[in-house]
Amino acid sequence: MTQLELPGSRLDDWWTRVQSTEAARRAWRWGGPAVVTAVAAATRLIGLGHPGSLVFDETYYVKDAYTLSQLGYEGSWPADANTAFNAGDPSGYLSGASFVAHPPVGKWIIAAGMALFGADDPFGWRVSVAIVGILLVVLTMGVAHLLFARPLLTVIAGGLLAIDGNAIVLSRVALLDTMLAFFALLGVLFVVLDRGFAKRRLAAHVAARGTTGWGPALFWRPWLLAASIAFGLATGVKWSGLYFLAIFGVYVVVGELLLRRQAGIEFWATGGILKQAPVTFLLLVPLAAAVYLVSWTGWFVTDGGYHRHWVEGGGEAWTGGLAWVPTAFQNWWHYEAAVYTYHVGESSPHGYQSNPLTWLFLVRPTSMFYQGFSDGSVQTILDIANPLIWWAATAAAFWLVVRVVQRLRRREPVATEALILTGIAAGYLPWLLYLHRTVFSFYTIAFEPYLILALTAALGMLLGTAADPESRRTVGIRAVGVFLGVCVLLSLFFLPIWTGMSVPDWFFRIHLWLPSWL
Repeated sequence: MTQLELPGSRLDDWWTRVQSTEAARRAWRWGGPAVVTAVAAATRLIGLGHPGSLVFDETYYVKDAYTLSQLGYEGSWPADANTAFNAGDPSGYLSGASFVAHPPVGKWIIAAGMALFGADDPFGWRVSVAIVGILLVVLTMGVAHLLFARPLLTVIAGGLLAIDGNAIVLSRVALLDTMLAFFALLGVLFVVLDRGFAKRRLAAHVAARGTTGWGPALFWRPWLLAASIAFGLATGVKWSGLYFLAIFGVYVVVGELLLRRQAGIEFWATGGILKQAPVTFLLLVPLAAAVYLVSWTGWFVTDGGYHRHWVEGGGEAWTGGLAWVPTAFQNWWHYEAAVYTYHVGESSPHGYQSNPLTWLFLVRPTSMFYQGFSDGSVQTILDIANPLIWWAATAAAFWLVVRVVQRLRRREPVATEALILTGIAAGYLPWLLYLHRTVFSFYTIAFEPYLILALTAALGMLLGTAADPESRRTVGIRAVGVFLGVCVLLSLFFLPIWTGMSVPDWFFRIHLWLPSWL
């Protein structure tokens, strides 16, 4: 068999023919993402109403979402409320307020699903989160398209997230973390678009006025304003969205400095720091804060929310120069302070808590649901990523760090690598400050899209480009094809324990590759 007859080479020839006409390229650009979206929809929507009971922290978020839609704030429930709620009767809530640790945006989204499909149906509890999970896959493909400009890599990025267990499980239970991941990634998408917009504006300025001086202050940045709104919504789901706003705010400022230097502006550093950075702050932070504040409208316009009348009830009002602050805002700020105290001090032991130092290595997954039956079968929802995808993505992230160092030494651009690593840093590194807290590995969904993008970048390097020798491309295609094939097989293997299917106990246990996975 000659070199041209090798299977990998034939695949390469087939791929060349597929891309040889504009119609074929258009079909692939749209057809590939459409198939990935269909896979994401199937893995997230089929059997979504099972289990027919509240699982894990749904006991908080689903019931909070329902009372939020009925009262405008999160109401309290009697001790045995789950039994009636699971039976389809959500009417047992009380008018008294409940202390909740997370802002309202995610719960309003869950409430929207219940408004459309009914609070008496588990499908209604979860459908909004499932839709957001599907959109997260689509959004990942959008970011991959902007970063790599290669349709195949766009499909690979979306496909990997579509079949990964962490993303599937967290799209099938009514928790908040998938919505945090979505809004944070939406903000990142807008940051990428803003970079191109700012680059064009700087080029136009240089063409019209030359490179002398500090350069312009770019006030009109529509994509940056959109990013501010998205990051504000992310923070309105969970406070950890604030880290994305802060860290990507720094990323934008540093990126502006580099863009000014590339444009040839004489005093690029001075102008970027003293002239543009304050403008960037004003474009990003106040609007995000306003979005977050608006998300609490239900609490402000009703009377029964937690701490809503703290001052009137004996709390100490602000004095001195802050006496002008409305009482409602004082009460809200006191509530926020109470939530902060809870977050930094929460350390109650939990059987499935995990140390953030172990998250990248898939040491301790989270069991969302488990039920055994007398015939020896079990149903389980174990939130664990596809091990091959996760471990390969972790390796790819470390590879990206090395690659950035190497490219910086050669003075080569690192915009794509830097953005991916910034996303991982924003979602992961802040948790290293709270190693004493009770936290769970499913928080990783906030930065999983960036791990997937890191893995996609590595696979793109393996695939090579048209400029590479045919033999090198053949090896790359073979390697990537085998890797993706094994990923699909592993996802099929794990799918029953991600979705609560009835399986023999022995089948469940052969998935427990590490003792800590039980």
